[in-house]
Amino acid sequence: MGVTERTVHARWAGGLRSVVDAGGFEVVSDEPASVPGGTDTGPQPTELFLASVASCFTTAMAYSASKRNIGLSGLRIDVTGHYNGPSFDALRIDVHADAPEGAELDKLVEAAKRVCYVTRTLTQPPEMTYLVNPSDSGSAAAVSSAEESATG
Repeated sequence: MGVTERTVHARWAGGLRSVVDAGGFEVVSDEPASVPGGTDTGPQPTELFLASVASCFTTAMAYSASKRNIGLSGLRIDVTGHYNGPSFDALRIDVHADAPEGAELDKLVEAAKRVCYVTRTLTQPPEMTYLVNPSDSGSAAAVSSAEESATG
């Protein structure tokens, strides 16, 4: 079946900056200097979230085109999130390509929607569990997102 889990590791680097190890690659996240504690040394977490959507959908488009022997050129994916308080209530994915065009591009978008892990995850959100100090004395407190929403 292949990989059944994937883990990234983030460590706090002072202020509002964090450094993430993602598959051996270092990714820095920060807030703008205009936010107290931000130093503007990396993209904001919400920008990284949008980047995950954009990069995954770009990969899915390239994979789908290759699988179908469709020539793909000039591909660009723009993702915009609309804020509603402290979360996004809508995402818009704009697909731009020089080739293919028209109905063939539409079919490629539909194929990519089926293989993009990130957008598929967003359409059917997973259960989220928060473990507090999971390796400390085996007495980790776990709260799932379902429990949290039920208790308020």
